[in-house]
Amino acid sequence: MIHSISVSNLLVFQRSLRKTWSGIGKDNAEISDDDFTLAFHDGINVLIGENGTGKTSLLKMIYAATQVPSAAGNRDNKDILRYFSDHLTDRSVLKNRHGMEDSYGFMVSSNGFDFAYNISDGYYHCDEEWNDSDWRCVFIPDTEMLSHSKGFLALYNKLRIPFDVTQADIITNASLPEPREMTPVMERTLEKISTIIDGTVIMENDVFYILKNDGHKVDFSLEAEGFRKLGLLWKLIRNGLLEPGSILLWDEPETNLNPELYPVLVDLLLELQRNKVQMIIATHSYNFAKYLEIRRTEDAQVVFHNLFWAGSSESKDHKIVCSSSAYTLEGLRDNAIMKADENLLDEVYDLRTQ
Repeated sequence: MIHSISVSNLLVFQRSLRKTWSGIGKDNAEISDDDFTLAFHDGINVLIGENGTGKTSLLKMIYAATQVPSAAGNRDNKDILRYFSDHLTDRSVLKNRHGMEDSYGFMVSSNGFDFAYNISDGYYHCDEEWNDSDWRCVFIPDTEMLSHSKGFLALYNKLRIPFDVTQADIITNASLPEPREMTPVMERTLEKISTIIDGTVIMENDVFYILKNDGHKVDFSLEAEGFRKLGLLWKLIRNGLLEPGSILLWDEPETNLNPELYPVLVDLLLELQRNKVQMIIATHSYNFAKYLEIRRTEDAQVVFHNLFWAGSSESKDHKIVCSSSAYTLEGLRDNAIMKADENLLDEVYDLRTQ
């Protein structure tokens, strides 16, 4: 499980200038109290905040940490840079533009051991326990990709076309062979999804289809995008990628999903959590987040983390912080998605009382 992430002077994450990273690894990569740090729970972690508060960036950092080559002594940073943008050749563009120091990077921790990436030096360090861990981590980007699978991976690998690496990875993960046996819990989850999409997901000649219960095939590109999203989840479960101990990173699962399907998807995620899948989700939807809150069976299943711009925009202290973490949306300070919902209700009320 991922327990925390700390970010220093990277992308939108800024810090005060009291300390620098003198090196790599837990013994000499100094994380200041002024660096951005966020602790995660073992259940479903929901990141909320305005656009530009770094939610997707945090997901990519965690994913990169779990995907790096595990060979001892490997110091090649090019593979890690791909997780930020596949066309990047200059790592200095990742530096926070307001930062005045040369050192910038991030550290991801789990059970007392770390992955630390000092981007300014171009090196990373994995504790031995990190390398020895069986990292089963899946990243679902906000862009639906399975409908573009025909020939995509061949072009991507040969020509290095500038797609985000997470978009290629999700096609790869969905293309993996299916194990022969599934746990009873996962079988029940698959049956629930199959009922909603009226079939199962198959792949033939690089193309994904939903094989309907009446026997006809529907090309993924012709299916409703909400059903494609649920079909992708079906395929990841069927491929054995969301078993106990797995980590699911999902960027805006509510995108292009009919709000009527929010409670359906929420119930599926809660079922995965009960099966010991840790999740870190970024969302802009108050309704989707609220369904997670009211449909859980205990508080610790779902925890909300609010990312917020602190300080004046003209101040040196203007930086991203986690203003609060709570078991309820109402318990968060500076809650942007709740404020947006309240503003809409105010406008409706004003219109009706004119």
